[in-house]
Amino acid sequence: MTEKFETEVLHAAQRKLGGIKSKSMPIYQTSAFTFNDLDELEGFYQGEGNYLYSRVGNPNTDELGQSVAALEHAPDGVAASSGLAAILAGILAIAKSGDHIVAADDVYGGSFHLLKSELERFGIGATFVPFSDLGRVEAAIKDHTKILYTESITNPLLRTENLEAVISLAKKRKLAVLVDNTFATPLHVRPFSLGADLVVHSATKYIGGHSDVTSGVIVGRKDLIAEARSRIVNLGANLSPFEAWLTCRGLKTLALRMKAQSGNARLLAERLRENENVAKVYYPFDKDEKGYGAIVTIELAVQVDTDAFFKCLDWVKMVPTLGGVETTVSHPLKTSHRALPPGVQQELGITYGLVRISVGIEHAEDIIAQFEKALTLAKK
Repeated sequence: MTEKFETEVLHAAQRKLGGIKSKSMPIYQTSAFTFNDLDELEGFYQGEGNYLYSRVGNPNTDELGQSVAALEHAPDGVAASSGLAAILAGILAIAKSGDHIVAADDVYGGSFHLLKSELERFGIGATFVPFSDLGRVEAAIKDHTKILYTESITNPLLRTENLEAVISLAKKRKLAVLVDNTFATPLHVRPFSLGADLVVHSATKYIGGHSDVTSGVIVGRKDLIAEARSRIVNLGANLSPFEAWLTCRGLKTLALRMKAQSGNARLLAERLRENENVAKVYYPFDKDEKGYGAIVTIELAVQVDTDAFFKCLDWVKMVPTLGGVETTVSHPLKTSHRALPPGVQQELGITYGLVRISVGIEHAEDIIAQFEKALTLAKK
């Protein structure tokens, strides 16, 4: 019998090291590990030992990578210093100078900048097209294309990707698929089980869940994770033991948090859809009657002053991130997507009045009241 997600998240990859029966994983807050003699040292390089230097590997970072891999039903995983570091490692595990990537045009702004600006400096090109039109995706594929890159739920407009169709196209054209699953988490969708080659998480968000850590994880095929691990080690993109430990501690409550937050998000989205001061609500209502993700994005109506709206929120704070247990808001145009060219922002709908809401675990009626009050007070 397959265990339920709530059980998997607690027990799927708990590591037991050294024969010590500690209930929770200790923090291996060390820069290096000791050896008794040269033979034992040489044994590490021959694959007989586990740890040498914490940049190369550490029990805490291993626990995080393996735990998320288990939840995604992937054979292996590795932790990185951030979500972007995990994305970079995944891309470099497959692509080299002269290769090409086809990416969804509505991805996170940081990912857009990485692909468009940074990787192009190293000879890896990228073309951005709407993945809602697979004909345009296929038309963008070149002879040297290696990867199709998308998000399971896009940031910030919450388009749910048709992963089965994207993966089918990739297999037909012999391409790898890299999916950012940060918004959905393995609770809602497991892209690797659908056939994706690599899956990344900004574990800073829902995996960690408490806004107190910056970390990333990439999971997937063993051969590709071996390549990704090599890039993380050799580029110095490793995660510290303490941050890995914090992320693993947060991971244990992922099911509880995500269910509560997703349910609250759906209730908020439904209420705001009826509010005359909201021009549009972005939320994947049709995916799950209990909610599908904990982000709600809204376009403020013309009669609402955007600056005043942010000022009128009380305990809902404005932050440039998401995924914590507290409800927060962000302004995509000024934060996550400010690096996009103005024409791209306009085409995607990243406007001044667009607000991304990261819904927390407070009582749903209290969350709703905060936004209804702010919308009323911010009317011009």
